Amino acid sequence: MGIVEQGISWLQSLSPLGVLAFVFFIAYIENLVPPSPSDILLIFAGTLIGIGTIGFWPSLAVATAGSVAGFLSAYLLGRYFEKSVVSGRMSRVLPVSTLHTAEALFRKYGYGVIVANRFLAGTRAIVSFFAGMSRMNLPVTTLLCGVSALAWNAILLSLGRAFAGNWRAAAGYVETYGKAATGVILLAGAVFAIRYWRARVTR
Repeated sequence: MGIVEQGISWLQSLSPLGVLAFVFFIAYIENLVPPSPSDILLIFAGTLIGIGTIGFWPSLAVATAGSVAGFLSAYLLGRYFEKSVVSGRMSRVLPVSTLHTAEALFRKYGYGVIVANRFLAGTRAIVSFFAGMSRMNLPVTTLLCGVSALAWNAILLSLGRAFAGNWRAAAGYVETYGKAATGVILLAGAVFAIRYWRARVTR
């Protein structure tokens, strides 16, 4: 039995309050320990909404709160480790070139990156970390992160509720979307990196 199946089996054994607590936890931890199967687990939580174990609005509220709390934790870590990254002391983990690429992304798209954050599977922790390093306005960042998380979590929970009899089908659609979105982001990152490198060479 895989980790996702184990999580789902355990989730079914919890009380309604236990399920909500777990929804908060999985929404929080994905910002700090990627990759995380949080999207799939939220879809399954949606199936529990469909059978009446938990309510939609409480689930959406705690999932969004967890997402925002996780984002802010990674944001604060980005601020804390900013000097270590810039000085090169963390170059083995996070090359300075990666920092420049992220800064170019934020310069071009600004707070739009924060809005799109929840819809970009595989990059959520990176975006929140670099938002902290870039010292983006905290109240604005928090608000936009909350809006993005609210929309994405509502989609996942609604999918789970709609596909209550076959949640794996909904999870498959989201997983396919996630792979496509990650591929686009990696391609865009490569383009930014190449452009940045060429600009430095031609100076």
